[in-house]
Amino acid sequence: MTSSYADMTTAATEHLDTMASLHPDLAEDYKSISQLFSSKLWHQLTVEVLDFVSTPVDDENNPAATESNFTNLRTTSDGSNSYLALYDRVVLACDAKLNQLSLAQIASVVATSLASEGGGADVVAARAVLENLLEKKSRLGKAASLFLQSKLALLSLRMIPYDATQEQYESIGTMLRTETIVLNEELGDSSEGSGSAVVHSAFYEASTAYRKRVGPPEAFYQEALMFLNYTPVDSMTVEERYTLATDLSLAALTGEGVFNFGEVVTAPILNCLKGTPNEWLMELMHCFTYGEVDTFLSVTEKSATAIRAQPALVSRAEAVREKITLLAFVNMVFERPSAERTLSFEDIATRTKVSKDRVDFVIMRALSLGLIKGIMDQVDETVDVSWVMPRVLNELQLKGLSSRFGEWAVKVAQMKDFMGEHTPSIA
Repeated sequence: MTSSYADMTTAATEHLDTMASLHPDLAEDYKSISQLFSSKLWHQLTVEVLDFVSTPVDDENNPAATESNFTNLRTTSDGSNSYLALYDRVVLACDAKLNQLSLAQIASVVATSLASEGGGADVVAARAVLENLLEKKSRLGKAASLFLQSKLALLSLRMIPYDATQEQYESIGTMLRTETIVLNEELGDSSEGSGSAVVHSAFYEASTAYRKRVGPPEAFYQEALMFLNYTPVDSMTVEERYTLATDLSLAALTGEGVFNFGEVVTAPILNCLKGTPNEWLMELMHCFTYGEVDTFLSVTEKSATAIRAQPALVSRAEAVREKITLLAFVNMVFERPSAERTLSFEDIATRTKVSKDRVDFVIMRALSLGLIKGIMDQVDETVDVSWVMPRVLNELQLKGLSSRFGEWAVKVAQMKDFMGEHTPSIA
């Protein structure tokens, strides 16, 4: 055992010395890793290696750059992937002594580099790295294991053609459903210090990619929002942000039961569409947030060509039109003080841009979907709304709400003064 470990240590340091000579620009990095390895400073070694392999290409002029383009990725003397060589000859020589979640992260980066175009696009070899490490589940622990399974699911999705049948996705779907329990019950603490935020991010990244393939859009929407909760936008490449913002907007517009657009509009990811060919999607999202039918009609007319290029919007055009109508009605209710929420059919027709004889259908649809609660009077042609769905508010809506709270506070103070003046004192 001692001899074997000594041999592995010698092989590791020799490899690091060779790579330092082969790539002078990275000599300091390889020498630092070698020194930490020889000194058995395992925590510092873990941090150093993870930082070394995770450094992405910093190229603002290349918006198509992805996480698979790494600054420090090179080839060895025999032409193989330098990250894989570092992992095989150095990391695995002391893997039991490293933080297991960090070890899983290192393995994930190595796998990603293998699956990238620059690394040879060898998805099979990439999967092998993760699968081999997953054989040590008992040592890895639940967090590291779930992280690896999530990354493995992402790689597996890449190997499945887009025209695949539902059965081909079943194993990934089963894994995600099973591990959701582990994620929520045993890894619930997602604070940065616990490290499990990284696990949550990886899991929801896989779940989002899965739902993008199999649908439905409302499920993708929920998973994507969870992914954004645990993943800083600046950790994604420009291309990844653009794609996610586009997909998330389309899912919000076409997803059944998705009416709370504030969750996306207030998220930084939506701003990634500004100045791009899909900026019209950002404009539509704002239309739906405020229930602005006129603006919706203007944007759809101006961007008709781009909209026709989106199959999801074309196939669900009627549902999208109904959604903007319902949100116009809901916003109309929300904008009124709670004491003034008896609305006439005529006012509703004007705001929603539907004929007056269709207003009762709009009200019943809103009631059935749980967007409002109230009583409709078809004789007097009014609806008395007692409750409207809660939603995430943006800055402008919060200012309006704050103003209404101020008015309410004034009325309360006036009532207090009135009661004080007209209530006889008890001697």
